[in-house]
Amino acid sequence: MKIRNFITLTLLIGLIVFSCKDDDLVDTSIPDRDRAEVYAEDIIEIEEYLSTHFYNYEEFLTNSEYSDENDSFSIVFDTISSENGTQDKISLMDMLDNNALDGSSNVLRSKEVEDSSGQIYTLYYLVVREGLGQSLHSLDKAIVSYRGTVSTGDSFDGTPIPIPFNLTTFGSSAGVVEGFKEGLLEFKTSVAFTEQPNGEIIYDDHGIGAIFIPSGLGYFSQPLVGIDSYTPIFFTFNLVDRNDTDYDLDNIPSHLEDLNDNQDGYDDDTDDDGLNNFFDNDDDGDGVLTRDEDLEDMDLLVDSDGDGDPTNDKDGDGNPLNDDTDMDGTPNYLDTDDTESRIQD
Repeated sequence: MKIRNFITLTLLIGLIVFSCKDDDLVDTSIPDRDRAEVYAEDIIEIEEYLSTHFYNYEEFLTNSEYSDENDSFSIVFDTISSENGTQDKISLMDMLDNNALDGSSNVLRSKEVEDSSGQIYTLYYLVVREGLGQSLHSLDKAIVSYRGTVSTGDSFDGTPIPIPFNLTTFGSSAGVVEGFKEGLLEFKTSVAFTEQPNGEIIYDDHGIGAIFIPSGLGYFSQPLVGIDSYTPIFFTFNLVDRNDTDYDLDNIPSHLEDLNDNQDGYDDDTDDDGLNNFFDNDDDGDGVLTRDEDLEDMDLLVDSDGDGDPTNDKDGDGNPLNDDTDMDGTPNYLDTDDTESRIQD
């Protein structure tokens, strides 16, 4: 397997299952290190990097923030050093929570992220520009170009061509590592795109940034090609677009099944059946599948149910969100009082 494809797969799933020779097998009998201990080491390494590195902000500032020229901008990091004449550059850490670069929204920000074990991390992310398009939801598919490196600057993966990634792992649908997801959620997509005569696609006004990920929000103890165990990883990226997902195939976009709109699809379970709404094909537990509580008659001239009356068919418009038979403000698919189905007995 090519390294590029191998690492792209690991970015998708954050955990690898692969076939290899016996002498390549990882000794699974070695217990993982303590997460708090590893994080304490990681945050020192990350903050040291942020304090001693800058990015090519002068190139970005040559043009206005959302100019056509900056639509093709790529982040490049370098070390602050008198040896290479960069001793007067503004470090990434100097940009933390302030506009250190006059006339630009460039800023380093941080957020707290808690993993499944309860360990809390500081996740740093660089906002070169936020983007003017759509916001992401954790249940979306994000379309990004990116480059992954470690603190030495060595690259382990990347693609200049935007590709789609599920942000959340569910079943056989692999998602990105937690730190990458949490960083991307702070950015927005492009507003439009233009196809050049040579076939190249130029996206307009999209989010551009970088994420500095502790290993506990990355691959942690899993060694990968180009990444040792317990290694912080960094990503630069351009977020160009998003797509809906529909994990349970009920015709409700997954992000709309996060009813409390808290970016967590795992705490919404309308019928308390143990299946969260975004993978429950009968959200209200009334015995009628969500997609079948879509009742519109889309063609009054076609008798689709064969009963001789073309005006009483319920073909559905593909959107159960707009069906509310009893007009109580709750769509049928979430209302146990409404059990009518477009499927005729």
